Amino acid sequence: MNEMSSRALLERLIAFPTVSRDSNLEMIDFIRHTLGDLGVRSELFYNADRTKANLFATIGPDRAGGIVLSGHTDVVPVDGQPWTVEPFRLSEREGRLYGRGTADMKGFIASVLASVPAFLERDLKVPVHLAFSYDEEVGCLGVRPMLAELAQRPHKPALCLIGEPTELKPVLGHKGKLAMRCQVRGAPCHSAYAPYGVNAIQYAARLINRLEEIGEQLSTPEHHDERFDPPYSTVQTGVIKGGRALNIVPAECEFDFEVRALPGYDATHVADELHDYAQTHLLPKMRAVNDGTDIRFEPLSAYPGLATPPDSDAARLLARLCGSNEFGTVAFGTEGGLFHQAGIPAVVCGPGSMDQGHKPDEFVTVAQIAGCDAMLARLADYLSASSRS
Repeated sequence: MNEMSSRALLERLIAFPTVSRDSNLEMIDFIRHTLGDLGVRSELFYNADRTKANLFATIGPDRAGGIVLSGHTDVVPVDGQPWTVEPFRLSEREGRLYGRGTADMKGFIASVLASVPAFLERDLKVPVHLAFSYDEEVGCLGVRPMLAELAQRPHKPALCLIGEPTELKPVLGHKGKLAMRCQVRGAPCHSAYAPYGVNAIQYAARLINRLEEIGEQLSTPEHHDERFDPPYSTVQTGVIKGGRALNIVPAECEFDFEVRALPGYDATHVADELHDYAQTHLLPKMRAVNDGTDIRFEPLSAYPGLATPPDSDAARLLARLCGSNEFGTVAFGTEGGLFHQAGIPAVVCGPGSMDQGHKPDEFVTVAQIAGCDAMLARLADYLSASSRS
């Protein structure tokens, strides 16, 4: 395949509707063939039913160190959003490129693929690795088996650049996340005899109120880290279901909640505290009425926060690539904490803004894509001139 521009590649990538609930294999196959036409071999790491895959490729010498350029292939749904353009067809107006995933984060992947010929032309002293994952949008799930495999290999990358949209500003940190589901099983009866039943919705409400109290405790000044916005760990209930009819005491209620935790704070403390409250204060009252009642908790997803030190090699390289050491943080999560746990320090920098991500008429500017191309060209120059990773 002839070399393609970032814009042309982005047009191809946007045409793949890789919503997390669906397969990403057509897009992965396109990337694999694009790399293969340039002489770059890649390997795939499939999910259990082989409907999705991560892709990993290496350019340059087979040695330890080097830089991972990481991006996720999945996008969030467009259902119910008032798009004024076709979401899975790239369109341009007034210097903006519209389409689902342009900012989050196929724009970065397109720039990376467009930069491959430049990496191949250089005499790289250390390798460049490409890591494209699935199911990031539903809890950073897909990258985990790929990282588990890489951890077993003798040559580990030295650091990872995650191209999430930061407007090409250097980012060293973000919060972690824990998502949980709570299921309350009550005891139904006719509402005329409500005291003889156990109202699952009312007990769920008590648990949600307890979560709010925990969140208020976490927001006090002694728990603040001013690098983040908001500067404390947060707790939020996002989904609740329960009840069948007004004249029936509800037998079931479930709700989903999340903790967005500052790096260094273990989000499971919130879940543990809520569980203790349920066991100590609520279940005895429920079972005094009906011993078949219960409260159960189920983890949905989790990923760690990221806090790369500003004096680290990873931060210094990022500052060099961005031309700025004004390091920041972002409110959204990335796969960076998982790379860090795998022993690969991570930083975040990519084209576009998350202000446009997940919204109708998502876009990235032409200028941001050009800026990302330039950043990757500086990386190629650096790696071809440097004996360090």
